Amino acid sequence: MEIGVGNLVRVKRINRLKVLDIIRKKTSISRKELAEATGLTPAAITGIVRDLTNMGFVIETGPGLSNGGRPPINLVLNPESGFVVGVEVTNKKTFLGIVNLMSQLIVKRDISIDMSEPEEGIRKLCEEIGSTVKKAGIDWEKVLKVGFAFPGLLDIRTMEIKRSPNLGVNWRNVPVATLISKYIDRPILVEHNANAAALAARSFGLEKEIDYMVYINLGEGISAGVVMNGRISHGFSGFLGEVGHTVIMENGPLCNCGNRGCLEALCAVPSLVKRANRELPLYDNSDKLKQVWLREGKVTIDDIIATASEDGSYSQKLINQAGWSIGTVVAGIINFYNPETVCLGGVLTKAKDSLIKPLLKSVATHAFSEIAEITRIEISGLGEEAGYYGACISAINKLFAVESSETMSLNFFN
Repeated sequence: MEIGVGNLVRVKRINRLKVLDIIRKKTSISRKELAEATGLTPAAITGIVRDLTNMGFVIETGPGLSNGGRPPINLVLNPESGFVVGVEVTNKKTFLGIVNLMSQLIVKRDISIDMSEPEEGIRKLCEEIGSTVKKAGIDWEKVLKVGFAFPGLLDIRTMEIKRSPNLGVNWRNVPVATLISKYIDRPILVEHNANAAALAARSFGLEKEIDYMVYINLGEGISAGVVMNGRISHGFSGFLGEVGHTVIMENGPLCNCGNRGCLEALCAVPSLVKRANRELPLYDNSDKLKQVWLREGKVTIDDIIATASEDGSYSQKLINQAGWSIGTVVAGIINFYNPETVCLGGVLTKAKDSLIKPLLKSVATHAFSEIAEITRIEISGLGEEAGYYGACISAINKLFAVESSETMSLNFFN
């Protein structure tokens, strides 16, 4: 059977990608080892390595160990041959980072952008991305992909945000990938922020290499990223993980999703801050958080967390209650998914024991003991960096994904 020129080109590019990905994942590797790992002939490997070296993706680092005869020349990925930008969009802050192809952080920053109007917010965000890349001294053509992490209901089939209550009422049926492409002339990836954070936690946090994990973001909103069999689970449309909209109090506070008594309406950062500022006027003046309120006229989540370790304080009671309520939902997650690890991230985890102790008690009370006893519950070490860093990791993984080689992942071989 005659093989068309187009197919030969595609096979060649896929082989290049496979070889480059193996080099990326190794500290160093020889041509012989590459041939053994890929099943390609030594001649084919020699040609591919030559091409990758000429493109600047691969560097020879000198001779390796010899088993007799001529020592092999070791190869490594040139981390500066390409870069990826990752962005996490939230209501108050947008977090932005640039990593090289070895996932090493080059630049990170947080910026305040009004995202209440989708197209205008995205336009400003894309301008900030371009400015950040330029200030970092990176050639725009070396930006191989830009990953975005958004809160809300992201339909992975259409790349539309169906609704994002945390970003505002205008975020309904927003064709976010299409809007970004108007201002960014590089390949893009769009992911839910909790999924991105879950991937970052699994790749570089305390949860590395765990194949069954649930990451729960406790910040402006409350959502979960679910890793099953080593892969992010999206559900049918991409809406999996909206645990913050589990109703835990009938006829409770109005949630920004339109329901009442959601976990997010009770325990997300904006809700806790709003409640504290409403209740503190009635609290004792000797309380440390009340003293901040008297001095500043309001308190922030940082003020609440800073005073939460004070025994008997308003802040501690507030965070304790949040921890118990969150633990009730975590118990349901443990019963349903049977993860090896539940990883907690986001700003609320800064409260540490004031949050975690009641959360663990609630889990022990509400979950099947046989399941809860074998489930680790840990705080992620990535903090607020998990979302944008996860967007970077998602983008890099997509670049090297052979299964998507017909679309984005081979663009840097053009």
